[in-house]
Amino acid sequence: MILSPEDQKFAQLVQKIAPQSKLLRTWPLEGGISATMTAFELEDPDGQIKRLILRRPGEATLKPNLHAAADEFKLLQITHSRGLATPRPYYFDPSGRIFPSPYLVIEYIEGRPEFAPADLTDFTLQLAAHLAKIHRVDGSTPELSFLRRRVPGFAEQFGPHSSTFDPGLDEGWIRETLAAVWPLPQRNAPALRHGDFWPGNILWWDGQLAAVIDWEDASLGDPLADLAISRLDLLWIFGCEAMDSFTHRYQSLIDIDYTNLPYWDLAAALRLVRLAGADLDAWAAFFPPFGRPDITAQTIREHYRFFITQALEKLEGHKA
Repeated sequence: MILSPEDQKFAQLVQKIAPQSKLLRTWPLEGGISATMTAFELEDPDGQIKRLILRRPGEATLKPNLHAAADEFKLLQITHSRGLATPRPYYFDPSGRIFPSPYLVIEYIEGRPEFAPADLTDFTLQLAAHLAKIHRVDGSTPELSFLRRRVPGFAEQFGPHSSTFDPGLDEGWIRETLAAVWPLPQRNAPALRHGDFWPGNILWWDGQLAAVIDWEDASLGDPLADLAISRLDLLWIFGCEAMDSFTHRYQSLIDIDYTNLPYWDLAAALRLVRLAGADLDAWAAFFPPFGRPDITAQTIREHYRFFITQALEKLEGHKA
């Protein structure tokens, strides 16, 4: 078999990971934004077939953190050893000898993101249970000291004002509300945070949560930051009932102070503005192939407004 130049690199990699094994095939994986991912299959001397993934962080990930690949590999070692549903890490190479940038090799897990689950209630309960499991990892443990502990400033955290996300909503007063209290007082012990725990980063297989992927945004801090991000994403993808079911299940599993959740909700709202940008139509276009043509720019805006309104109502209730 004549190998392409790219497959020759993978053949070299196979010899590093599993000497005397042979490369069978490679194929690109779709959906990676922060990293380029390529799956490959090898056969060991005993005839056993194994599938792995080569994960190469992109420039946007490496620019703020040159050690992103090393950090992710180390974190996956920790999360996998603690029984979290994460891919097993196999190999890390910072040298750039085979591929031009640092990369890691991780387990290939069968599954796919789910945006139209048959049982939405069970879906949200599984999500809540696993997020709670992640947050039970003590953020003060020395083995996690390599993760970010610094609290970013307001401008760094939320970016510039963007009136194009929702022209009918002035986000200035959201920013004023947060600026008046930022940084938020630390009411909870620091925990491990995934940083982007949304349905697109969860793999499902036969109705069961199979893996939580894409840990490059992991950090240490208040678990409410993660909770708020998940709440908003579940709202605009699945609706209010799903968000509430997820939240109530999570709160039944984690005994922490929820006083600042409305502020973190507002922070999650501004995060969505930063990520989605002005072109919500392009953002919504991601979902029809997953059976969700009902998700549109308009429905996202409507849920976004509802999310902000409920957060501000809760804050007003606290003041009353």
